[in-house]
Amino acid sequence: MLTIGKLADAAGLTVRTLHHWEAIGLLVASGRSEAGHRRYCDADVQRLYRICSLRQLGLSLADIGTALDSPGWDLRTTISTQLADVERRLEITQRLRSRLIRLLGSTTSTDQPPTTDVLDVLEDMTMMHNAIERRISILVYRDLDAAFEHLTTVFGLGPGEITRDGDGRAVHAEVEAGDGVVWLHPESAEFGLASPATAGMATATMAVMVDDVDAHHRNAAAHGATIVYPPVDQPYGYREYSARDLEGGLWSFMKAIA
Repeated sequence: MLTIGKLADAAGLTVRTLHHWEAIGLLVASGRSEAGHRRYCDADVQRLYRICSLRQLGLSLADIGTALDSPGWDLRTTISTQLADVERRLEITQRLRSRLIRLLGSTTSTDQPPTTDVLDVLEDMTMMHNAIERRISILVYRDLDAAFEHLTTVFGLGPGEITRDGDGRAVHAEVEAGDGVVWLHPESAEFGLASPATAGMATATMAVMVDDVDAHHRNAAAHGATIVYPPVDQPYGYREYSARDLEGGLWSFMKAIA
């Protein structure tokens, strides 16, 4: 049986992520050592593979939990779904390659390629773009470790991975917000990236949909969040509240009014 550290390393995850997944019932260790440490069996590893595969396909953690607990889902189903997605992308890529070669062969310095060939290439480019595109939000912080802890503890975002350099300094971190992911990026003078704490203002805001705005607000306030305004029904059809993170970033948590 594997320890939590070995399982995290093998899967490219953090121990904190596995702790979070256990807390929400997504992946619970089957055993414990005499000292009470988590131990993972083969079935746990297979379940982790299914979780990671479904995340790659774009499912939220809530949807993944539903899928895994469904009697109709098993390991072969997950593998088949993932394989079908990979093969679809390969098919589009190979077809686009062939059409680009044909387009290149029909083009000279003076003659334009046939319009039908150009339209075919555009179609495959769109399909490939739609097949592999994933929306990722990126926020800049002075202290990635502190920001990661704040966002997961105070705002309840799901903990993802933290990447460190050879000196152990965090250079990249990820947190999950429902079906989306937020990357945490260090400040960079080269690219003109600064935290709101450095800039003295926030130039963007993050909006996150939650199930219960008032409950989320109570939890954030209890953990010391800087509340900008409490839950209120907005004229554009959402109940929301706003808060600042530890470096001055502005966050709104909302839900559509039924």
